[in-house]
Amino acid sequence: MIDPFGRAITYLRISVTDRCDFRCVYCMAENMTFLPKRDLLTLEELDRLATTFVEKGVRKLRLTGGEPLVRRNIMHLIRSLSRHLGTGALDELTITTNGSQLERFAAELADCGVKRINVSLDTLNPDKFKEITRWGNFAKVMAGIDAAQAAGIRVKLNAVALKGFNDDEIPSMLEWAHGRGMDMTLIETMPLGEIDGDRTDQYLPLSAVRAGLSERFTLTDIPYKTGGPARYVEVEETGGRLGFITPLTHNFCESCNRVRLTCTGTLYMCLGQEDAADLRTPLRASEGNELLSNAIDEAIGRKPEGHDFIIDRETRKPAVSRHMSVTGG
Repeated sequence: MIDPFGRAITYLRISVTDRCDFRCVYCMAENMTFLPKRDLLTLEELDRLATTFVEKGVRKLRLTGGEPLVRRNIMHLIRSLSRHLGTGALDELTITTNGSQLERFAAELADCGVKRINVSLDTLNPDKFKEITRWGNFAKVMAGIDAAQAAGIRVKLNAVALKGFNDDEIPSMLEWAHGRGMDMTLIETMPLGEIDGDRTDQYLPLSAVRAGLSERFTLTDIPYKTGGPARYVEVEETGGRLGFITPLTHNFCESCNRVRLTCTGTLYMCLGQEDAADLRTPLRASEGNELLSNAIDEAIGRKPEGHDFIIDRETRKPAVSRHMSVTGG
């Protein structure tokens, strides 16, 4: 699959549910209205959609949410999709999780061939963790990370950099992660969906974070890639890697190789644009996949060159109306 700008689409992110057991303040409002369960694709339909993308050249699948591991019987889907690892059709099957369910599922994930996961964690302070997640249990997440590492899964921490909240913690989080053999990625907050707060108060440009870290650590740019948008440096003092995902200060659109599928069968060709394609209708219109394949081709043919994220005092509305949990970031 080649988009209009010559980029090969080899990475599919699937939000298997918009539901989450946290209510992170930069992601969603505390009192969310989630999709009715009747609107969701079945696990079998998600499998069929993902398999069609794999047959069309996708080499990496990432399951996201919301929180993917709260979807009922999610391991049935993960185990089924793992067959593509066995055939060599897929290079990687992975998930992004808040860690709340990892203690329960880590061993089975490893058994399904999941070798690497991302855990979203914005602070190591239990009180601040409760404040940022509203509903989260810090001890449970720590136990989940322990379980994942014990199962042989490589863990990478994802932390959203938030002004006045965790900016002073970033160096110690970096040292903690690298001390446990985990990479870490910092992410700028993105203007997706209405939340209870003002994102201009949260936004912390990673250019400023990197400048601050450079006063304490030796950061060397490296060509390391995981298939996503992060640009990595090696931290000489810790021997670990630190990634920067910068949708606002330095967008990563020129190398975008991914599209995003929601749990209702809507395909978003760009995280920061509203244009989308309905794949549920062609999926259900025929037992064969020709209609579905044609709909995917048409959608890839509309993939835009990039997003238009802005966060400032004049641009108060989110860039797009949907919450991050709909498309999984």
